[in-house]
Amino acid sequence: MMRYVTTKTFDYGEAEIAHLMREDRNMGEAISRIGRIERTIIPDPFGALAHAVVGQLISVKAADAIWLRMQQRVGEMTPSRVAELPVEALRECGVTMRKAATIRAIACAELDGELDLGRLNERSDAEVIQSLTALKGIGRWTAEMLLIGSLERPDVVSWGDVAIRRGMMKLYGLPELTKAQFDEYRVRYSPYGSVASIYLWEISSTP
Repeated sequence: MMRYVTTKTFDYGEAEIAHLMREDRNMGEAISRIGRIERTIIPDPFGALAHAVVGQLISVKAADAIWLRMQQRVGEMTPSRVAELPVEALRECGVTMRKAATIRAIACAELDGELDLGRLNERSDAEVIQSLTALKGIGRWTAEMLLIGSLERPDVVSWGDVAIRRGMMKLYGLPELTKAQFDEYRVRYSPYGSVASIYLWEISSTP
């Protein structure tokens, strides 16, 4: 039987919701209108990092289709299983050659001991970002997606995420968004920025 990566929903509760509703009226109204969002994450850091690489600079729909094909091709998404495949086999799932090489390089780095994804939870957000961005093909956005989408860090709002910026613009009725405005909202959401990100993604994707 095909084994896909294990998923769960991002864990948050009343404290996070109450804070966001109290500190930001627009966000509070959006939360009341939308209700609770069950955001799927991948607890396994390797699977989550591979998933984030797949999603770089493409739509969610396209990323989901490629990710499904990759799991069907690879089977159990582990470093050892990925490392034993040629890059071309990963590329045939629909990713670019660069992304395929990055995913395989991450697997090899984990197996060689150059990377220890299992100990990322012992590091701060900044340390995780620094460690991951030292790898070729991994930028800040990808590292931030791992922080939210695997490690469940509570306060991540990514300036590099187009959908989050678009969600902010829709939420506040802005024709454009400056970094200063982004930072003002991010501070307002803190220390529960990751939950705000979940709602901004939803706001971005709805008419």
